[in-house]
Amino acid sequence: MSDQDVNTYDFLINDEDEVMLLLYARPTPPEQPVFELDDDHKSAVLIRNQQDSVSLQDIPNEILDALQDTDKLLVCELNLTDEEKDTQIVYAYEAEVTD
Repeated sequence: MSDQDVNTYDFLINDEDEVMLLLYARPTPPEQPVFELDDDHKSAVLIRNQQDSVSLQDIPNEILDALQDTDKLLVCELNLTDEEKDTQIVYAYEAEVTD
């Protein structure tokens, strides 16, 4: 897998407008994660712990709108595998949303 694959992410919105972020698992566990939203630039930074953060660019408007009404974001980090059927959740947690 390339480095670009590792940096791939996606958002899901359920029927209650709750947002979930899916991304590939990082080497260190999350500790007091924070999701810093920047509406003006349609971007965000997920600060997972003191040593690791993930920059997210070109966030769709529907996701930005849904995040305006929440103070928590559900994050699921998945293992990086060649076979989709072998994908498992490594970390599942809530991150505080700030702007």
